[in-house]
Amino acid sequence: MSRYRLYPSPEQEAVLRDHCAHARYVWNLAWNLYQFGTLETYGKASRRVDRDGNEYIYQKRRPVGPLPGFVEQGRMLTQARAEYTWLAAGPHNLQQQALRDFSQAMRNFYAGTHGYPGRRKRHLNEGFRITEFTFGLHVRRLNRRWGQVRVPKVGWVRFRWTRAVPQCKSYRVTLDRSGRWHVAFAVVPEPTPAPGTGETVGVDRGVVITAALSTGEKLHCPCLASRERARLRKAERRMARAPKGSPEQQAERARIARLRAREADRRKDWCEKVSTSLARRFDLIRFEDLRIKNMTRSAKGSAGDPGRNVAAKSGLNRAILAQGWGLLVRRTQDKAPGRVEKVRAAYTSLRCSACGWIDKNSRDSQAGFYCIACGFTCNADINASINIAAGHARGAPASAREPQLLASLTGRSAVGIPCPSGGGGCQANDNASAIARSTVVRRSDACVWGTDNFPVRGTGAPDKSVSGRSCSG
Repeated sequence: MSRYRLYPSPEQEAVLRDHCAHARYVWNLAWNLYQFGTLETYGKASRRVDRDGNEYIYQKRRPVGPLPGFVEQGRMLTQARAEYTWLAAGPHNLQQQALRDFSQAMRNFYAGTHGYPGRRKRHLNEGFRITEFTFGLHVRRLNRRWGQVRVPKVGWVRFRWTRAVPQCKSYRVTLDRSGRWHVAFAVVPEPTPAPGTGETVGVDRGVVITAALSTGEKLHCPCLASRERARLRKAERRMARAPKGSPEQQAERARIARLRAREADRRKDWCEKVSTSLARRFDLIRFEDLRIKNMTRSAKGSAGDPGRNVAAKSGLNRAILAQGWGLLVRRTQDKAPGRVEKVRAAYTSLRCSACGWIDKNSRDSQAGFYCIACGFTCNADINASINIAAGHARGAPASAREPQLLASLTGRSAVGIPCPSGGGGCQANDNASAIARSTVVRRSDACVWGTDNFPVRGTGAPDKSVSGRSCSG
């Protein structure tokens, strides 16, 4: 959809807010009908305790009859408009489309592509859709930078003409938390054509580095500056201390919403630019398949079983959500349909992209990767992105077999195999001769580890985390 900033006058804004209230009211009526209007309770009631320790009465419910569809709900809407004058004051097409949107949301839920729709709340889900629309009659251009769109019972409303307005049959008007109005013309954009070079790129998503590409690029999602974060914390404290419903609280809430909207705008703009660049430069784009909803689940626990490190987990959840992982993948899929693949995330950060060996001790730190088998050194995120580009993680882990042949499965003598010289990847190792002289001693069940046969780093010091350990055969 092509979205433009809408600039209504104060009188027009009051009518637009009424339209949003009508659409929200009709949506919630349909939602209540599905939740309670067609169900009856049966069986024995019982007392239960929720996660916060509050008691409630639970009783089973079952449908009385078939759920009403869009046509039946339309008849109910006609009866409601005849009974309530304030509802009849709004455009019929607007309220009818709210029912159609809810019907589509329920179909998406039963199809398994979306979650169950919820209630619409004031200041959170504000907007409506208009389908009685003819582009040549309801949209006009005033000058190079301004245009107008005709809204039922509002008149001509100005919007910023930032780019060409596509031909369409409907549009949607929305209001965000910061008080900004937008008009979005419903049109499906053409996908970005593939370059035809046959190149494949892997994208590893993280918190320190938002997106690391297998080409060696490190991309960072912009966020609020330090001064802006300080202003946000100050406004949140002031809103918490202000009396509920007071003008001071509303003013602080609006200030917080503006800062949050600024952060979200920067994140969306970055995702749009990066997704467009990926779709234009590469024929195949591979992301690691992350369960973001599970990763950002709260660690609060319950009253009987409280969680641990809840504050730290909350900070990690905020950091993950601030990176826009899901939005980046979704926009890339929209612009490059059929050219985006998801790779299983297991072992992508532990596998060496040079030799394929998997070992948790190869991770020096959050950013460092040093393969203890071949001496390959690289940034950990870049190494993971190379594995994602190759699609290695989709199969069985490489640690399912030894990296070299064993002289004997039962003997006690180990076989030493020299490591290859050089880094062989993102960063060459300066101490290639020392690595060539070092050996990796492995056996299926018994092994001997020492500082003499451990792969030596460029500085000549073995890894302290695993050096000197031994297990007798």
